[in-house]
Amino acid sequence: MPKKVVREEARRRRRPTRHGAVLSEALIVETALRLLREHGTAGLTARRLGAALGADPSALYRYFTGMDDLARAVGNELMGRALDGWTAGRDWRVGLRSLGLALHSSYLAHPQAAVLTASRVSGRAREIAVDETILGILRGAGLTDEAAVRFYHAFIDMTLAFAALDAGSLALPDEARGADEDMWASTYARLPAESHPNIAATADRLAARMPHSAYPVVLDTLLDGIAAELAGTAQLRPGRSRRPRTGGAGERPPA
Repeated sequence: MPKKVVREEARRRRRPTRHGAVLSEALIVETALRLLREHGTAGLTARRLGAALGADPSALYRYFTGMDDLARAVGNELMGRALDGWTAGRDWRVGLRSLGLALHSSYLAHPQAAVLTASRVSGRAREIAVDETILGILRGAGLTDEAAVRFYHAFIDMTLAFAALDAGSLALPDEARGADEDMWASTYARLPAESHPNIAATADRLAARMPHSAYPVVLDTLLDGIAAELAGTAQLRPGRSRRPRTGGAGERPPA
């Protein structure tokens, strides 16, 4: 028999914690984000979270089935924050591009949390709202349902993959991250042209670009693919010729 879902109001602890706060899902998630930022993924434990909240660790299980459930809630929150600050653009491309950048930025604002949650599916309301919005943009642009799902899959997986990759770098200690970034100038730029002609020819550009995320470039490439599919779909709509027009002199437009 499935477990009965208890509404947030019914689960909320009425008596304040030792820190004077009243527990709620939102407070626990916010505190988890802080602990992840301060201690990394290994530092997020029920005991440490309870101490930070001023509550017995067992109180957390009034709100979450376990730490894994909490991790999914953290991911749901990062998704929702991207949508909170997003407004639809003047056309599908502007709107989808800005939403992708907002999602990427939301995760990078909490790199330790991103490493923990970018690969998870929460099934929670704020995540679902993001997915509904993306599919709405794609279907509203004129894609078939099959194409909308295909491009949704590519868009969300690509965005979260880059979020995890870039967050992994940001989550490193400053010294380690700096050493990785310096490698392009300290090692790659010194490779001889005789043995590595392509790297030597592009060394300055590599050193300038590689410390930055490739997400905007790859995002634009995906958007170009969507635009091409939309253009092809428009050519095949009823009433349009399936043959490309030559544009020759004296050519009559199709009826």
